[in-house]
Amino acid sequence: MDGRDLLAQVQAAIGAHGAWKLKLSTAVSTGRSDDEPASVCRDDLCRFGAWLHGPDIAPSIRQGKPYQVVRRLHAEFHQCAGEVLDRVKRGDQAGASALLAGDYTDRSATLIRALTKWKSELQAVSEPV
Repeated sequence: MDGRDLLAQVQAAIGAHGAWKLKLSTAVSTGRSDDEPASVCRDDLCRFGAWLHGPDIAPSIRQGKPYQVVRRLHAEFHQCAGEVLDRVKRGDQAGASALLAGDYTDRSATLIRALTKWKSELQAVSEPV
């Protein structure tokens, strides 16, 4: 995988994971969701997670700090999103709303910052001097 492909994956992940807040907000406000908490909490089922866990990333990238940080934060993000949905499914809208406004928002912002930083680093490496 070349730098442009890596950059494209990271950029797509920023948008996709940003969209989760709307999905979860809708679930909290309506009290329902088609997504299952057990699936959402798995960080290897979304497109970005499948790529992160898949064979297309070079070992040198996997050993780097940006990859390792993003992979950990991505897993934490999905775990928290799954917890929000679990509360929705159990009818605990107040708990789901509090988790969404607190821990989920913090984890989401941290993941997006890490992805954005990784993207900037990839762009700096791929730009001609």
